[in-house]
Amino acid sequence: MAYQHFEEYNLKVTEDVKERYKSIIEDLGEDVTREGLLKTPERASKAMQFLTQGYNQDAAEILKSAMFKESYNEMVIVKDIEVYSLCEHHILPFFGKAHIAYIPNGQIVGLSKLPRIVDVFARRLQVQERLTQQILDCINDTLEPQGVAVVIEASHMCMMMRGVQKQNSVTTTSGFRGQFEKIETRNEFLKLISNKFS
Repeated sequence: MAYQHFEEYNLKVTEDVKERYKSIIEDLGEDVTREGLLKTPERASKAMQFLTQGYNQDAAEILKSAMFKESYNEMVIVKDIEVYSLCEHHILPFFGKAHIAYIPNGQIVGLSKLPRIVDVFARRLQVQERLTQQILDCINDTLEPQGVAVVIEASHMCMMMRGVQKQNSVTTTSGFRGQFEKIETRNEFLKLISNKFS
């Protein structure tokens, strides 16, 4: 029943958003009845729902579903996680890579869950700074490790396609908790994810 209700909700959202996209395209001066644009409002509506599906997902629950007791207490790193998100200021994409590390404190998490929580927070209207913080806080609060570190490197289409139009700029954000607040641990992590941070 809950699934059926969700499907009905999705259909309603798709129809509502489709009509809004149709109006926007018309306001731009285009003919929404021509062949190339006939299904564009529906496609755009479905694409936007996909790109913002993180609002309907719980990152903490995803982590909790794959936590295991383990005595391992060295650094665990998952690097080069693809990130695709939408800048909340212009609703244009930004994309790049996330690097995550944590030091277990009696529990580890299934490695695939770290990229999954990146996607949960990335599939929302975002700024890179908040995205970094949300990933960091979720891991820290849910897994309660000895330390956690997150670095995101991304290119922003709002800077590349419009505005200053700088094609090669990359924005780097980072966050550190616990053991990673110590310079030695932080430097080890940064060195392991990329020589340019050494």
